Amino acid sequence: MRRELWNSVHCFYTIATINLMGYRVFGLFGKKKDALLGIDISSSSVKLLELSKSGDKYRVESYAVEPLPANCVVEKNINDSELVGEAIKKVVARSRTSNRLAAAAVAGSAVITKTIQMPAGLSEMELESSITLEADQYIPYPLDEVAIDFEVVGESENSVDQVDVLLAACRKENVELREDSLEIGGLASKVIDIEAYAIERSFELVSAQLDIDNDEQTVAIVDVGSTMTTLSVLANNKTIYTREQLFGGRHLTDEIQRRYGLSTEEAGLAKKQGGLPDDYEREVLKPFKDAVVQQVSRSLQFFFSSSQYNEVDYVILAGGVASIAGLSELVEDVTKIRTVVANPFAEMTLSSKVNASALSNDAPSLLIACGLAMRSFD
Repeated sequence: MRRELWNSVHCFYTIATINLMGYRVFGLFGKKKDALLGIDISSSSVKLLELSKSGDKYRVESYAVEPLPANCVVEKNINDSELVGEAIKKVVARSRTSNRLAAAAVAGSAVITKTIQMPAGLSEMELESSITLEADQYIPYPLDEVAIDFEVVGESENSVDQVDVLLAACRKENVELREDSLEIGGLASKVIDIEAYAIERSFELVSAQLDIDNDEQTVAIVDVGSTMTTLSVLANNKTIYTREQLFGGRHLTDEIQRRYGLSTEEAGLAKKQGGLPDDYEREVLKPFKDAVVQQVSRSLQFFFSSSQYNEVDYVILAGGVASIAGLSELVEDVTKIRTVVANPFAEMTLSSKVNASALSNDAPSLLIACGLAMRSFD
């Protein structure tokens, strides 16, 4: 893996900056001056967002969404970097940005993290050597297929003679396919982040929507994408749990297509623009909304059963599905948890080239792109 790319990968379970065998992960951490385009590559589209900042106020400088051909990205894995690159080229042109520096992300499931104990007092080079020798015990892939990263996170609770070391690894191809796609699209990849961490960063903006008196709140962000739903749980504004499962808005598109004899493209448009037969709400949309609520409930139960928590204070709905009328109210009614639809742009100003109505409609699905664009201000 090219080091300058992996230099920017962050493990979302820790605030720590991690080193890749002597190189700084988040290589631009704390010193970045260049504005970055947040490029979210999902299963159905490429989303672009560019922000500027004056004081503590953000401004949306450019934004666009470009659909992806079917099956070129499956379950967050890029199958065809050429097609993705062509879509990136189109989304850049549509956004009318002159910026060519980008931040993208890999799914949290693509990154392996483990805390291990090492002798205290080792130099960084000695730690690097020891971890390199022992890494194959912890990583279920051939070492020549992964990039390995580590950070000393503090003294071990088990022994004063040992330190806890956070080990992170990602398969090279997951990062390189994103780098290749960006390059084909005419962009230079400056940061490759992790999706859950980008969502965590966007939460700084979304939290203004919540009636929260302090940071000691537990919030569940449910991002329902085209084919994948991701639950991220934040406590004290930091990610403590993330889980992905196969379920998304494409289920609704497929049912519209099957029931009304439409093409995939026609079904997708009808889902957004309306014009479907009278039985659509009752026979198609309501069962889908019920299925979303069931997925949210199940995801939360998985979290409760695998952690010390037995409740969350808020549910934030994100993703394209979140905009469905009445869905947030239904989730709140069933789960008995206060529920809002994510809008990270509520307090932002917009440049004249940004379509305010389109941005408002797409806002819940732009959490990852927004979090990536915010890397400009690290």
